[in-house]
Amino acid sequence: MDGDIGPILAFGAIAVALALYATPRLPLEYSSLFVVCLLLLAFHIFPETGPKGGNLLGPGALLAGFANPALIALLGLIVMGQGLAQTGALDHGARALLRIAGGRTETALVASLLAVLLISGVLNNTPVVVIFIPILQTFASRGGAPPSRSMMVLSFASILGGMTTLIGSSTNLLVSGMLTDLGQPGFGFFDFTLPGLAVALPGLLFALLVVRRLLPERTAAGSSGIATGRQFLAQIDIVQGRPLDGLRPAGGFFPDLADVTVHAIRRGEVRLLPPYGEEAVLRPGDIVIVSATRQALTDAVRGEMDLLHPSLGDSWAAREDETHGRPPWLRGRQLLGEVLVTPGSELIGRTLEQIGFRYRYNCVVVGVQRRAARRHGPITDLPLAAGDVLLVQGTAEAKAALRGRPGILPIEWSASEVPSAPEARRALAIFAVVVGLAALDILPIVIGAMAGAAAMLATGVMTLRQAGRAIGADLVLTIAAALALGKALQETGGAAILSDLLASALLGAPVPVVLSAFFLLVAGLANLVGTKAVAVLFTPIAVSLAQGLGAPVEPFAVAVVFAANCAFATPMGYQTNLLVMGPAGYRFQDYVRAGLPMLLFVWVTASLVLPFYYGL
Repeated sequence: MDGDIGPILAFGAIAVALALYATPRLPLEYSSLFVVCLLLLAFHIFPETGPKGGNLLGPGALLAGFANPALIALLGLIVMGQGLAQTGALDHGARALLRIAGGRTETALVASLLAVLLISGVLNNTPVVVIFIPILQTFASRGGAPPSRSMMVLSFASILGGMTTLIGSSTNLLVSGMLTDLGQPGFGFFDFTLPGLAVALPGLLFALLVVRRLLPERTAAGSSGIATGRQFLAQIDIVQGRPLDGLRPAGGFFPDLADVTVHAIRRGEVRLLPPYGEEAVLRPGDIVIVSATRQALTDAVRGEMDLLHPSLGDSWAAREDETHGRPPWLRGRQLLGEVLVTPGSELIGRTLEQIGFRYRYNCVVVGVQRRAARRHGPITDLPLAAGDVLLVQGTAEAKAALRGRPGILPIEWSASEVPSAPEARRALAIFAVVVGLAALDILPIVIGAMAGAAAMLATGVMTLRQAGRAIGADLVLTIAAALALGKALQETGGAAILSDLLASALLGAPVPVVLSAFFLLVAGLANLVGTKAVAVLFTPIAVSLAQGLGAPVEPFAVAVVFAANCAFATPMGYQTNLLVMGPAGYRFQDYVRAGLPMLLFVWVTASLVLPFYYGL
């Protein structure tokens, strides 16, 4: 084929891809699929002939991205991250920050953002941000400031943390995979940790001191603070060595249960009422009568939901003993849902103990919502009334069986997974082993990530359907399309053309200046077309540029990693930017206003750190 046609086709496909990705007319997966088909058709009609004959850009080469080790590793890490998130494995550490900080909201905010930065170095930052959004909302509520003053900084902290290790961001894995494809050594787990921290820590400080001042005061539509949702009356059993055992009151209430109202403590025949003194230190055998949202209840017991299961009295104890193991309502993956007691129901006027609800419906009532409920007695003594909303726990099968039962009406949209403490421990153990083996170079990350994902499925941490939902078609197709574009750019010589143009534009400039200009170009495009596409497209250009300058490849490849992660200035540039947009009520211009200074600061910092660290 004419040597001039290949680069033209490659640049044309890139132009089409950028146009499609920059406009919201088509979903990402459709745009990516179109780009892959366009490349396949173009290089079938105009094949790129290699030195030994044959088409260098045939279907095998262009579709190889679907089996790229970097993509496979990324998918495995995403599945493990989803397992950690849905089991609540990271919630305990996040909530501990609330307890440690006490009333010092600024201290708690800084500690939380630093924790986000560090955790994001070893875990996909999407679940990290999801977990910390309500934490920062709590800080905002207590400090009297709107969440919009800190939510964008949360996203930026997670992005900065992703620059510090090989698995910190999907772009890092993609750049490493592209380097291997180009005949260059890939990155090790900690290869750019030191320069990454040298950029990330000043970046976090800049975000706290400067970016927060640039953020507007906005209120999320329909939000009224973190303490929203139904308030359920519930009771928590205190068991030795388990959550809340030994919890001490301070100032007449329990500060560690900030989102839970403690109405009374039942200690045998004695009832303790607020304000609580030293005699109210919780001890085994106590029953704590509380009201809280469903989220606050599950947080309070740290996923050990059996502590919320009220005893139905001696008349039912023998029946429970006869189940020989886990009773039917606890066998299988658990859901929380809400059930309305309808007018005329035969349940009206009867207590849960009299009904034997769990035996009748194979679900456990863990809370009751009623405006005028008694607040000091067990929920098992509360006669049900029309309009009561019951918070019930059971299997998906039991929940489905509630439909059509007379006297009750399941609220269909209310079902959610119940965090499980044993599953959370298994998820943490699996993730720790995978990261440890990769960090010590005992096992390649692609093997570890796949084995870890398989272990999460095999041990029941998550189901195959949940794992499938975590892996979106848009992610797979976007990365595969970006890899195909990168392959086309390299094989046609397009990467060399672009690197020559950049080198010519900076003719005679020192290598650090060329590196700085290259960084700024990649960072700017990352905000427009996304981090993954830019990382793949510019890695071959980085290699060609470094070789043309006679400079080492590694600093230019690291520049691609850092710059591609600098998607601060647009909401669509990085997925965590979109996550915080709703809770904070941000508009597009807010990202430009705060994100552009952040991008420029990271650019300047990296332009100083990289030449110094690599001796350029």
